Amino acid sequence: MTHLWLRAEQRANEQRVPLTPKGAQHLINMGMNITVEASDKRCFSMDDYAKAGCQITDHASWLGAPRDAFILGLKELPQTKDALVHRHIMFGHAFKGQHAGQTLLKRFKAGGGLLLDLEYLVDTKNRRVAAFGYWAGYAGAAVALKCWAAQKHGQICQGVKAYPNNQALLNDLRNTLSGVKVAPPTGLVIGALGRVGTGVSDLCDELGLKITKWDLDDTAGRAEFPQILQHSILFNCILAQPGAPVFLDKTSVAQPRLLRVVADIACDPDSDYNPLPIYTQATDWDEPAQRIAKAPVLDVMAIDNLPSLVPRESSEDFAQQLLPYLEQLLAEDSDENSVWRRAEKTYRRHIAQL
Repeated sequence: MTHLWLRAEQRANEQRVPLTPKGAQHLINMGMNITVEASDKRCFSMDDYAKAGCQITDHASWLGAPRDAFILGLKELPQTKDALVHRHIMFGHAFKGQHAGQTLLKRFKAGGGLLLDLEYLVDTKNRRVAAFGYWAGYAGAAVALKCWAAQKHGQICQGVKAYPNNQALLNDLRNTLSGVKVAPPTGLVIGALGRVGTGVSDLCDELGLKITKWDLDDTAGRAEFPQILQHSILFNCILAQPGAPVFLDKTSVAQPRLLRVVADIACDPDSDYNPLPIYTQATDWDEPAQRIAKAPVLDVMAIDNLPSLVPRESSEDFAQQLLPYLEQLLAEDSDENSVWRRAEKTYRRHIAQL
């Protein structure tokens, strides 16, 4: 029987899940064995998982899970030296030159485990089958606007927290912006046609903000992007990858500019392919903005788990996308062309380069 083990997330402020109680019940009815670690942070209750038929186990007990279990999670594992022996389904952030990712891969190699990276779970056209992108864009745009509003009061953005739903986020944001007595900001969205860019655009549209939308045709073959400096806020929505252009560097932000906030929603500052090498470390919920210039002011917002600001909507969306592929785990040995086999090949290719 295929065994899926939903681990508790270790990161502070992480309430999202890749599997809802409803989805778990569906998989159990199909014949899957599901274990759920206890957690008081998830946006769904433990009672809901128990009622769905899941086995409940201790918090962070996955190291003792059966060797053949799939360990399902979202964000990073605790940073220890433990060798990893299981098959993990998660966002590993290890295949794009991320320096911390190399340490993770060495742990997998040492234990003989397997990283099935959710970011590299792709179809035959190399398109991701499940992503949080839309809600990352939606929430990222909200935090960027909070950063801009704080500047207008001579401050830097203070801590943020999760909202019970996106309407509560909108209400809070409208209240924040209503206190600013200057013209609203203009924005430039790079990667506007993707999931992340769509989320940014929808949030801005709901607020009636003027934005310019760029996608691949607007950036391909170019080495300089002076137009970026003429907008109040830059929303970067493209993934760091080989061949990605550099949109801003330290020289360009030293030029005369209207730009006041850089929202790096894709957020890969330690990647070798970072398109915004003006900062080197992600920001967080306690300190959403990093000030990199004072005259005129320029803040970077680069939180790497933005969808957690609206955990229920983002979890339901992502889990619904992922569920059909979790079903495939029931027949994983019979399909050499599944998304899981492609993800395994990606892992094997990178592990061979260590």
